[in-house]
Amino acid sequence: MTPSRRIGFISTRFSGTDGVSLETAKWADVLERMDHQCFYFCGECDRPQERSYIVPEAFYRHPIIDAINQVVFSGNWGQMHKDRKLHPEIEELHQDYFSVFMRPSRVTRQVQELKDYFKEHLYKFAYQFHLEALIVENALTIPINLPLGLAITEFVAETGYPVIAHHHDFYWERQRFFNNSVADYLAAAFPPNLPSIRHVVINSIQARQLASRIGAAAIVVPNVMEFDTPPSPPDDYTNTARVDLGLEPEQYLILQPTRIVQRKGIEHAIELTRRLGLPAELVISHSAGDEGTDYEKHVHEFADLLDVLVNFESDIVGHERGTTPDGRKIYSLADVYPQADLVTYPSYVEGFGNAFLEAMYFKRPLVVNNYSIFETDIKPKGFQVIEFDGFISEKTLEETRYILTHPDVARARCEHNFELARRYFSYSMLERRLGLLLADCFGENV
Repeated sequence: MTPSRRIGFISTRFSGTDGVSLETAKWADVLERMDHQCFYFCGECDRPQERSYIVPEAFYRHPIIDAINQVVFSGNWGQMHKDRKLHPEIEELHQDYFSVFMRPSRVTRQVQELKDYFKEHLYKFAYQFHLEALIVENALTIPINLPLGLAITEFVAETGYPVIAHHHDFYWERQRFFNNSVADYLAAAFPPNLPSIRHVVINSIQARQLASRIGAAAIVVPNVMEFDTPPSPPDDYTNTARVDLGLEPEQYLILQPTRIVQRKGIEHAIELTRRLGLPAELVISHSAGDEGTDYEKHVHEFADLLDVLVNFESDIVGHERGTTPDGRKIYSLADVYPQADLVTYPSYVEGFGNAFLEAMYFKRPLVVNNYSIFETDIKPKGFQVIEFDGFISEKTLEETRYILTHPDVARARCEHNFELARRYFSYSMLERRLGLLLADCFGENV
C-alpha cells in the first residue's frame, strides 16, 4: 500500500466553473479517495479555508498582472517603446533595425520583483502545510501570470520538489500570445524542463508538441467525470426548470453549456436552431466570464439577425443550487442537462472538451464541431454523435431532426456513449494514472 502524501495544488485560481478549477476538483477528489491530503495555493479560491494559501496577485486578472499582460502581449509599437526615453543612450540610436517586440524596462523590474514575492510565498506554502509533492495546474502552461510561472520554476529548481505539471492550454495554442515581448520568459517557464517535473497533458497532440518543442515526455490524462456513479434522477426542485428557462411545453430545449467566448463557435448553435424547422429554443448557460463582452454582444446581434429566440440564463444557472437576489431559483448544470433535448458543442478549439463529457454523462444527444482533439482522441473510440465540419450542412440538419423526433433512437445512442465514456474517461482511469505518476515521483513500486 502506498503511503499517504501531502500534496499542494498551485494555480492562478481554484474557483468557479472554469475547466481548470473543475478538473482540479476531480483530481483532488480522486487523490483524497487514495488517502492523500490536498492543499491549495492561488489568487482566488473557493476551497476549504484551512487548506488554502491565497496570494491575491496570483490571480491572472489582478490589476497588476492584467496591466503587465496588456503591455507584453499587446504587440503595440507605442506601448512597447514607451520607456525608451529612460535610456537616452539607446534613444539616440537609429531604431529601424530594432525589433518591435520590445519589453519596457519597468515591466522587467516589475516581473522580477513579483517573481521573488511569489517565490517567497511558495516557500511559506510548502512549509506551512508540510508538502511532499506539488501539482501545478496550468500555471506553467499558459502565460497569464508570468511572474507566478517564473517563481514556480525557480522554486522547483531550488528545492527539487517532485512536481506533476498538469497542462491544459499551451501558449502556442492561443493566437493572442503569438505577438509578445517575453519570449525569454516563455522559454524559461512555460513550461520548464526540469528533472523533478512530470508533465501531464490532456490530449495526444499536446504530447507530441511538448516533445518537439522542449524535448520533454508527457503522459496523456484526458478530462474525466465520475461515470462509475451515474447522475441522480431529477427531483422536485427541477419541476419548474423548463418554465424558468423560458420554454413553452411544445418546444425543444437546445442547450449550449459553455461560456460565451469566440472559440466556442456559438453562431453555429444559433444557425442550427434557426434552420431546424422545429419549435425550439437555444439556452446558453454561462456568461462571457472574464474574457470580455465583445463576443457576447456579437452573439446577441447574430441571434437578432436570424430571428432566433436565445435565452441567456447565466443568472439562474450556476455551479450549485441557490437563489438570486430577486428570489428566483438558481439551478445547477446537473439540474439543467436532463431538461435538454439536445446539446450543442460547436467549438473551433478545445484542449479536450468538458461539455462533451458532460453530455455523455447526462445521456444527452450531442451536435459537435469536428475540432482537432475530437478527431484524434475521442471520435476513434466510437461515440455516436452528430458531427459537422466547420459549417451546418443539410446532412447535419437531417440527422438532428431525426434524433429529436425519434427519442428511442436517441436513448439507445446515449446509453452506448455512456458506456464508452465510462471505459475511457472515468475516475477509475484517473486513479490508475495518478497512482503511476506519484509512484514515479517517489520511486515507489506500484
